[in-house]
Formats: sequence, C-alpha cells, structure tokens
Amino acid sequence: MATVEHSEGAHVTADAGTDGVRRRDFLNLAAVSFAVPGAIAIAYPLVNQMNPSADVLALSSIDVDLTPIAEGQALKTEWRKQPVFIRHLTAAEIQQANAVDAGSLRDPQSLAERTKPDQAKWLVTLGVCTHLGCVPLGAAEGENKGEYGGYFCPCHGSHYDTAGRIRKGPAPKNLVVPEYEFMSPTSVRIG
Repeated sequence: MATVEHSEGAHVTADAGTDGVRRRDFLNLAAVSFAVPGAIAIAYPLVNQMNPSADVLALSSIDVDLTPIAEGQALKTEWRKQPVFIRHLTAAEIQQANAVDAGSLRDPQSLAERTKPDQAKWLVTLGVCTHLGCVPLGAAEGENKGEYGGYFCPCHGSHYDTAGRIRKGPAPKNLVVPEYEFMSPTSVRIG
C-alpha cells in the first residue's frame, strides 16, 4: 500500500496495483470478446467447405427398378458419383459361389453375407476395384468377366467371382456392398 499526500495535507491510502489489474483485466476481456467471434467467422467457412455438396446429398439414396435385369445379367448405375453393379445371379452362379470355401478366400465372405436373406439372386456392389479405384469390367454384355465369371479390373488384373469376391490379383478386399434394402421384390433402395 502506498500513501499519497494531497494538496490540502490529507493522507489517502491507495493500492497502486489494484487500478492496474482492473484495467488489464478489462483489456484482456475486451480482446477475447472480439477475438472469439472473429475466429468463428474465419473457421466456419473452412469447416463448412468440407460438407458434401448439394448434388451429392441429393443422391444420398436412389431407387432402382430390378425388372429390366434378366437372370445372368447386371445393371450398372451411379450412386454418390460412384458406379454400382446390380447383378441378377443365376441358380448356377449361386451354386458356384456357395461351393467355394469362404475361409480359403483373401477376404473371407460367403454369398449369404453379401446378399440379403431370401434375396440371394440379387448382388449389389460398388463398381470400384478395391486396389486403386478403377472400374472393373463385367457388368455390361460382352465385357471380360475374368477367370471366375464375375468382374475383371483391367487396370492391374484383379479377378472377382460372381459374388464380387476377390479371387486373383492385387486387390486386397472384395467389392464393397453398400447399404441397401428391398422396397419391393422388384425394387431396391441404395443408401
């Protein structure tokens, strides 16, 4: 505490540090009050740009009519800017896929794990090779289906069977099965 003498001779005691701390606290509080909204104003556009675009959100789910897909054929469509293969498996293809010991595969999955219950004839997969993202052949009529009758990736030679499981080549995983559900026996919703 310091003693200050006024012109009239009276002594007044004052705490020299109190006045300085109060001003400093006020300046800090004012600076933070302006800095926080400024930081939010700068950060929001940066974070917001990472959200999916409107056209991608519009394709968050698609409905596909299965009636034009004959047994043994596949349909190639697009969902979230990625190709999707919907294959109508024949009884022979289902039997062939079920005959393979899933434990012997690089990415062990049975056909039943890759299809919906009571809908084993419909296989829905993303048409993106799990090696480097190329689009495999085999969905369209006359395309190379590879050694196992499913899909063949021409970029690096990955071969998939009729269940979309990797059988040969550099791809580490099976073709991805997206989320989907049957809306009716002849309609499926992907996403």
